[in-house]
Amino acid sequence: MAAIVRIMAIIFAYVLACMAASTVFTFGTLAPQWDDWSSLALPPAALWAVIAVGAAIIGAIAMLPTLLLIVLAEAFGWRSSLVYAMLGGVLALMLGYGLDFAGYVFVTGGELARERELFAAAGIAGGFVYWLFAGRKAGVWKSA
Repeated sequence: MAAIVRIMAIIFAYVLACMAASTVFTFGTLAPQWDDWSSLALPPAALWAVIAVGAAIIGAIAMLPTLLLIVLAEAFGWRSSLVYAMLGGVLALMLGYGLDFAGYVFVTGGELARERELFAAAGIAGGFVYWLFAGRKAGVWKSA
């Protein structure tokens, strides 16, 4: 029974982590164009729709690699928030850029650096939110 409850908590935390990553990525993408918060052209419902669609896309793309990391975290009992934040940031960079996530290709201009910062920030936020809801108790179900 404890394993079933743990699996449900993991799924819930994964959904919330995808929402957090999508929120960070959406606001990070739109923020440079906003000179004033009152001049926001998007109604709040449209902004939430963009975040929801982004969360679904992030959830679908990151599901298998994240599942591997979750299994490792549960097996080894990793409970540090820094581990989850670091793994989330690295995973987001790897999923966003493939084998070029370390920046081996030289590109002039600062736009690529900003995109990498957004990917890393979204992954870190997702990893931290996952830790808040499920990672703090990783591996506890084995002793119960």
